[in-house]
Amino acid sequence: MSFCAGIQAGPPIEVFALTQAFTTDTFDKKVNLGVGAYRTEESKPWVLPVVRKIEQLMAADQSLNKEYLPVLGLAAFSQAATKMLLGDDSPALADGRAVGIQTLSGTGALRVAGEFLARTCGRTTIYSSEPTWENHRLVMLNAGFQEYKSYRYWDPATRSLDLKGMLEDLRAAPERSVIILHACAHNPTGVDPTPDQWKQIAEVIREKNLFPLFDSAYQGFASGDLDKDAFAVRSFVKDGFELVCCQSFAKNFGLYNERVGNLTVVTSSKEVLANALSQITLLIRGMYSNPPQHGARVVATALNDPTLYQEWRVCIKTMADRIISMRAGLKERLIKLGTPGNWDHITNQIGMFSYTGLNVEQVEYLRNEYHIYMLKSGRINMCGLTNANLDYVAGAINDAVNKIPSKL
Repeated sequence: MSFCAGIQAGPPIEVFALTQAFTTDTFDKKVNLGVGAYRTEESKPWVLPVVRKIEQLMAADQSLNKEYLPVLGLAAFSQAATKMLLGDDSPALADGRAVGIQTLSGTGALRVAGEFLARTCGRTTIYSSEPTWENHRLVMLNAGFQEYKSYRYWDPATRSLDLKGMLEDLRAAPERSVIILHACAHNPTGVDPTPDQWKQIAEVIREKNLFPLFDSAYQGFASGDLDKDAFAVRSFVKDGFELVCCQSFAKNFGLYNERVGNLTVVTSSKEVLANALSQITLLIRGMYSNPPQHGARVVATALNDPTLYQEWRVCIKTMADRIISMRAGLKERLIKLGTPGNWDHITNQIGMFSYTGLNVEQVEYLRNEYHIYMLKSGRINMCGLTNANLDYVAGAINDAVNKIPSKL
């Protein structure tokens, strides 16, 4: 008898199943709005020019080798990544209370942070927004948390942040609960708190003795401004919070398959940080031993060289501006068509994703009738839109909303 006898097939992962369906579709006007990766105006993946340049420099550098990195990764990368997140004038960096640890992209950072908080620090309950990135739940339960709960975030009626509901749920959370917060460009809604709302959120987290775990997958990619996109994390650090932040360089460097991530840990003292770092070292040693070098060296080279750094800043501005342009273009066309409803949320939201407000029936109609692929939640990747398909997509959404009215 097979050792797998009795094991049932797991459910498909929606976004990957959607991509497969799109790939096999032969319709000439098909549009993929599901995949969570940047696409150019020609609907192609983009390797950043500065990344190409750095890789050529690396290939010609005979001093580089393929030796193992230390358990905590490439120091030149993690130091630069942490400084990018916290800012040059960060009090935590100045006091030696913050450190970066190279991880296997943002997902790896989440897993390491989850295991540290659950297994080493004894935290049992973790909260994320409703909705959130679909992998948060699986990662954190596998990391050892006993309870995974949600706090209200998205208000479907206003298509904006449900701050009242969020604060009520945070106040009701048990003390010492871990709270996952999206640093910027909330996935999947594209709705971020304002600076004033972040202050209110911080007050409740402090009042209830909760622990903030930031997920930062889009710094610089969201608005094109590294400092603006880091506001929430820097504000918490300035206010004296201990926290961890999971950084990904998949989007802002286009290094999706290189798995480049950083876990920034901010503590109350150097002594606490040293103890935490020793425990995280043991966790990583028993998990994957050490991270890969290539992508981390690309990022480190860009962040530490003034000329290359400026070239990279131009790249992230290019990506952010294209997304902002597609938001404006979609909203303009929907309004011009007289599509029922208010579409201000398309431009009020930020980052790669937009929670359109389309319901499951409308999403299925768009796929079946127009070969437009998006998640059942109505989340779309704005990078899937181009000047060539904007009219087609807007017309299809207009048709779907008119034929299948909203349930709200």
